[in-house]
Amino acid sequence: MNLCLLEKEKIHVGTLLLVNERHPLLCGEPKGLAPVDESFPDILMKRDAVNVLRLILKKISAGNRVVPVSGYRSSKEQRDIFEKSLRENGGEFTRKFVALPDCSEHQTGLAIDLALNSENIDFICPDFPYDGICGEFRRIAPEYGYIERYPSGKEKITGIAHEPWHFRYVGYPHSAIIAGNGLALEEYIEFIKAYGQENRLVFESAGNPPIEIFYVPAASDKTRVSLPKNSIYQISGNNTDGFIVTVWRKGQ
Repeated sequence: MNLCLLEKEKIHVGTLLLVNERHPLLCGEPKGLAPVDESFPDILMKRDAVNVLRLILKKISAGNRVVPVSGYRSSKEQRDIFEKSLRENGGEFTRKFVALPDCSEHQTGLAIDLALNSENIDFICPDFPYDGICGEFRRIAPEYGYIERYPSGKEKITGIAHEPWHFRYVGYPHSAIIAGNGLALEEYIEFIKAYGQENRLVFESAGNPPIEIFYVPAASDKTRVSLPKNSIYQISGNNTDGFIVTVWRKGQ
């Protein structure tokens, strides 16, 4: 086995960060941002998330029928949006649909608001229905690492109203597990804690080698993670109390 040592502050870095009012973002501006679409050069996400999003849109032959509305936002931008919505829409609406500054997924560079292309697109609540090309996107997104972040029925858990237009990159196979079990990200972060280094979750899909997933709580100093030799792995902080490790063994 190989040993990996993780600094405690690394719990605030990765693709599986839980960001909400109870768990604000602490890692600052993300690195490696890139335009989601050449036609929208100011709408940015982290490069890995951009590459996958473009792949999905190509897969469903979306063309210009689906357009990005909002990607990465700085803390200042999020504050400006929150305060503007308070003035224009009032407190009740704003608390439902606009996260507080530093409590927004958009500040991670891993979230995107999408819209069905039309002449007039609402910035806060764009139209992204469950049929047609939008339905196709939603159906295959979990196969490529994206989830619908704020599904209907999970409002008390997420603290945000149902947002059919808001998608979050968490990476595969986490997206498939979340979507397949009807979980909100908050629920998945707790669910995965049942699987440690000695009793890993083994994710299997037809025709593909198994993938191992497990949780490691953050130590007060450095956290020790044991990894199989000759394996490929990803480690993400959860932004709360530990790390989620994903392992592909040699040959996978």
